[in-house]
Amino acid sequence: MASDNLSFLDAGFLETEDSDRHASLNIGALSIIEGQAPDQDEFREAVAVRLLNLPHAKQKLHTAPLDVGAPSWADDPSFDLDRHLRRVALPEPGGDDELFGLVGRVMAHRLDRDHPLWECWVVEGLADGRWAILAKLHHCLADGITGTKLFDAMCDEPDARVTPEPEPAPPRVRAPGLVESLMSPRRQLRLLSTVVTTPQRMAAVAAGAVEGLARLLTEMVTTSSATSLSGPIGRQRRYCGARVRLADVREICDAYDVTVNDVALSAIASGLRTVLLQRGEQPDAHAARTLVPVSVRSGRDRDSTHNQVSLMLPFLPVDIEDDVERLAAVHERLSAHKNQGEAEGGKAFTSLAQYGPFMPMTWAVRLALRYPQRSVVAVATNIPGPRDERHVLGRRILDVFPYVPIAVRLRIGIAILSYHDRLTFGLTGDYDTTADLGDLARAIERAVESLLPASGSSTPMSQVVDQ
Repeated sequence: MASDNLSFLDAGFLETEDSDRHASLNIGALSIIEGQAPDQDEFREAVAVRLLNLPHAKQKLHTAPLDVGAPSWADDPSFDLDRHLRRVALPEPGGDDELFGLVGRVMAHRLDRDHPLWECWVVEGLADGRWAILAKLHHCLADGITGTKLFDAMCDEPDARVTPEPEPAPPRVRAPGLVESLMSPRRQLRLLSTVVTTPQRMAAVAAGAVEGLARLLTEMVTTSSATSLSGPIGRQRRYCGARVRLADVREICDAYDVTVNDVALSAIASGLRTVLLQRGEQPDAHAARTLVPVSVRSGRDRDSTHNQVSLMLPFLPVDIEDDVERLAAVHERLSAHKNQGEAEGGKAFTSLAQYGPFMPMTWAVRLALRYPQRSVVAVATNIPGPRDERHVLGRRILDVFPYVPIAVRLRIGIAILSYHDRLTFGLTGDYDTTADLGDLARAIERAVESLLPASGSSTPMSQVVDQ
């Protein structure tokens, strides 16, 4: 593959890892699969070779001296596929505790930058005759949306024998000729309106992006309430997962007129509230400002390998005890952050930074990372997964748990992924300060369940907010 430069945002993940000796900025996914694990040769021939078709799978980083230019990808002359394929067996009884413990240990280790920045682990010895695949890659290589390509590459191709019935073609209608179209009064009025209003719309979009960026920067330097949710972190990680039925989440969405993301973040807020109370701390209104990544990938960028994310920084309502009121508050706050253009402001900043000189930009980031941030206490990212059931070597994938890294005083990271009939939460925690990470996972599951009994007599969010 030809080499190309990392974007400003891609390089930012490298810089964050370099500036925090306790950080390991890997993203990943754990797929739990039914049946017996394939032997290494079968896995290598049928699955691993597909991974080589992914962008940069056989390339390593090349950095310029003194940061005179952005890092770039270059072919690895000593590439060895077996270096990136690992295999391990769980100790008995092979349950969630053993599996999630392994994930925490594997993901805590940094990837070797002298080689392509990914690994694929086959995990044997799961209870009930199951096995798993743990995919691991550096965040500079992909964001969550692009990372799903790694998952797709491992899965079997859909059965080519099942061909959907073609939809009947719509009746053909004769289109007006070019001269007819241009001479049409309606067409002329539309063209005139476009000429007049386009500069105004562009100015409004630019003003909105500037306003959103200003708000975002203000939130980034505003201190949150001091709690045990944030602070210095070590090098080791804890990891655990939570599972809820996607049908239950959609029932809640329909009942309250909210989104899946609203329900997920409300459940996370409930979980963080539970943890704070168990620790003897007061969950006040400014205790849980959370970094919520937002994909800004457009249709023309769908094949891009660069990170295409911005962010919002809402306070999750951990101070609200009632489940429905908490869900209403999440819905209202996310809507407000979207309307205030934070994501657009963040995108505008990274887009402009892409055209600036790399050396001063990266030095500025490096300097900023020397100062401990006290605004954000957690990260919660939602990744859309496959809606249909997938298979690997003919074996059914039962669950998929995502992984998000932590750094810069964030002690908890939560990734949310929808797969087939489930919504899963992958929870990453600092080993020394989140011994109760499992309690957070169970509290998230209970929070979703608690919204179900009330859903039959519920009212839309707009009415709840008005009340």
